[in-house]
Amino acid sequence: MEKRELSLIEKYLTIWIFLAIFLGIALGYVYPEISEILSAMSIDTTSIPIAIGLILMMYPPLAKVKYEEMGKVFRNLKLLGLSLTQNWIVGPIVMFLLAIALLRDLPEFMIGVILVGLARCIAMVIVWNELAEGDRELAVGLVAFNAVFQILFYAVYIYLFITLALTKLGLVEGVEAEVSIVDAAKTVFIYLGIPFIAGVVTRYTSFRLKGKDWFENFLAPKISPITPTALLFTIVVMFSLKGEYIVELPYNVLRVAIPLALYFLIMWFATFFIAYKLGVDYPKTTAVSFTAASNDFELAIAVAIAIWGIHSDQAFATVIGPLIEVPVLISLVNVALKFREKFYGVK
Repeated sequence: MEKRELSLIEKYLTIWIFLAIFLGIALGYVYPEISEILSAMSIDTTSIPIAIGLILMMYPPLAKVKYEEMGKVFRNLKLLGLSLTQNWIVGPIVMFLLAIALLRDLPEFMIGVILVGLARCIAMVIVWNELAEGDRELAVGLVAFNAVFQILFYAVYIYLFITLALTKLGLVEGVEAEVSIVDAAKTVFIYLGIPFIAGVVTRYTSFRLKGKDWFENFLAPKISPITPTALLFTIVVMFSLKGEYIVELPYNVLRVAIPLALYFLIMWFATFFIAYKLGVDYPKTTAVSFTAASNDFELAIAVAIAIWGIHSDQAFATVIGPLIEVPVLISLVNVALKFREKFYGVK
């Protein structure tokens, strides 16, 4: 398998995110009129420039998903069952419980963290899997499977976990947590459906006109930088509207970072050892582990901004997602390679 190296922007994404945060705070402090300008370019809680940025953020990974290889996932029903259970039952529940346990005194942040847990992996997991030398075809198939499931069920999960569960438990008193399933579905369609349709059209039109190799080796690498660029743009704008957070920022980031980091570690290690005990080989175990431990933070950011607004603490919490996920998952790549030698006897 040809090992994929991280690009400069991917390799140092955490540093870029920190720089984007500081740039946003500086802009908001020096030019406070930015808030008024963006508000004038908004419809309800949604800033039009940010909406465009978020849709662009989702487009490249959805264009690169190999939907034609989804059928390969069904060849191993045991692994498919493990992946579905970890992604769509265990993962959301683990993040839900961690958020409640560690952030119940900060309900807005709690909701933002839960949104990250509900948004299952699609894009960067392929990078982590290839760096760890996992099964590429299985990872791609699971990513495609999760992308389709996300379109169908993300709105339903938001309603179940946030509108119903948090309200029933009395954990969001005085906080807006009533999200109708229709509003959630509309938001998911805008931020996931539109780029999904655009991605599928781009992918298969390219196949027909230029061929698969041209898409994989020329167009896909060309559009890839759009995602981190749009993410960093979103972060700059969000923090330019939150100059008042400059003092509280380290504390808030730490509070949100703890449940996120615990989640990534719990999901990865639990999935790895379950697959290992089931007798699954290293490449497939690694692919299933990274798909279970990764999240689609771009979608979580988009939904939080669309429902609660750019100024919200919910949106602030979701943007911490990539700040924590990138260094933790890169570290787990090294752990996976160590485990390959220790448990599988392969160097």
